[in-house]
Amino acid sequence: MSVQPLAAWLVARPRNGGIGLLVTTLLLPFPLSFLIGGMVVAHLVFAVGLPRTAIIGFGAGTTMALVALILNVSVSQIVTNAVVAWLPVMVLAGLGRHLGSLTLTFQVSVIIAVAVVLAFFVVLGNPVDFWNTVVTESIALFREAGAGDYADWLVESRSVIVPQMTMLMVFVGWSTYTLVLLLAYALYQYLPGKAAVFGRFCDLNFGRVLAGVVGVASVLAVVTGSVLLQNVAFLILVTFWLQGLALLHWLYAEKKLPAFVLIATYVFMLPLIGVMMIAFSVLGYLDAWFNFRARSAMSQA
Repeated sequence: MSVQPLAAWLVARPRNGGIGLLVTTLLLPFPLSFLIGGMVVAHLVFAVGLPRTAIIGFGAGTTMALVALILNVSVSQIVTNAVVAWLPVMVLAGLGRHLGSLTLTFQVSVIIAVAVVLAFFVVLGNPVDFWNTVVTESIALFREAGAGDYADWLVESRSVIVPQMTMLMVFVGWSTYTLVLLLAYALYQYLPGKAAVFGRFCDLNFGRVLAGVVGVASVLAVVTGSVLLQNVAFLILVTFWLQGLALLHWLYAEKKLPAFVLIATYVFMLPLIGVMMIAFSVLGYLDAWFNFRARSAMSQA
């Protein structure tokens, strides 16, 4: 089945969407079940709205709980997995549909991510103590499992990793859910007349306000030594990797970049993820200040 018929079939009837959620969640292995299940639910929100998708999701979740009871599998685990995979992208897709702008949705998502970091500091007081405990337990688990190399690496890297753990955990979650949202938006655009309804990904720009917050927070973090400000500044900075990737897609859309370069980028993304994330973050951050796409358009006018 090609992508376009699949996109149309999922939204043709409520039961189709429910079946899609059941199949992706119950039959696919993790992390595919997480990624594709989230993509399906966000696609439904884009196409039929948040209230109807919530009803479909509730029906699918109830069915999964019944299946779990029959198979004597943990119902709470099944339901928790579904909520973690579906709920955040449902909210983001609902926000995108309400705002009518992919760019504005991602800007708001960065603000939400910062709020989560702040919540960590409010609830835990000092997240460094919390993550020190987590790392200590992880070291013990690695040693018990015979993974001494990983345990030794954690011991050596603890002082560097622990202060940034809150930011790293939030960033990984933010990146995962935003990528799922982008996949869902790509699927949604296969529906007739839905191409670029909420804008094009290749035009994504987080803007100078967020870029300015990075600069101010960075300076204050250096002056005060605040771990909170360090986390906030670095979190916002690394979210700009998505704008850097969007710029690459823009170059391809404008026929200024051959397809094989774009493909090679995705091929090497996983093995070189750390280096590429930093490179795209810097590229996206510079683009927020200098708007390379607009400058290119002006030079050609």
